[in-house]
Amino acid sequence: MNAKKVLMVLTSHDQLGSSGEKTGFWVEEFAAPYYVLKDAGVEVVLASPAGGQPPIDPKSELADFQTDATRRFDEDKPAQAELENTVKLADIAADDFDAVFYPGGHGPLWDLTDNKDSIKLIASLINNGKPVAAVCHATAAFLNVKDQQGEYLVKGKAVTGFSNSEEDAVQLSEIVPFLLEDELLQRGGDYQKGADWNAFAVQDGLLISGQNPASSELAAQKLLTQINA
Repeated sequence: MNAKKVLMVLTSHDQLGSSGEKTGFWVEEFAAPYYVLKDAGVEVVLASPAGGQPPIDPKSELADFQTDATRRFDEDKPAQAELENTVKLADIAADDFDAVFYPGGHGPLWDLTDNKDSIKLIASLINNGKPVAAVCHATAAFLNVKDQQGEYLVKGKAVTGFSNSEEDAVQLSEIVPFLLEDELLQRGGDYQKGADWNAFAVQDGLLISGQNPASSELAAQKLLTQINA
């Protein structure tokens, strides 16, 4: 039996609005799913809109936010080399993969919400019965994907992502281009959430989403279960 192959799509955006601060992807939301998949024998390919090294949110490298997975990544030279050389999203063929996973961080709000290559990738996987997963702000990648009937992919679906109360807690509600919870609801999504900062992930058919950094491993495990079903 051929090994499963999962694409991980990271942001290429590094500016936190007009705040003058840097953003990018959240290390834990990449590292935890990466190792859940790799340890299960899944082949993981990394991509980003611009290709090359995706920007890491500097806050995610602070001591408070380190986990076993991030510490493992810090020692993992081959994984670091993979991250430095992500494939350009435009060069990816959806047919080559069994699933896709989008790690969060604030970056995706800016460059993955309307990205045509990303939207096409997600729609193609869904239309071929393959699961798509995202965690935290990366659920924004689902917002403008439509199904074969022309309806929003999230319409009527259980979905989660970084909550308004969590955005308020990190004091970025006025900086972000939109509030993810509001946008998911606006497109008819059945937005669900757990307590702030606690692990919470939902699956509705082929759509898998995690609420916040603590949910990244849970979302990846749901994805792994689905591709092995």
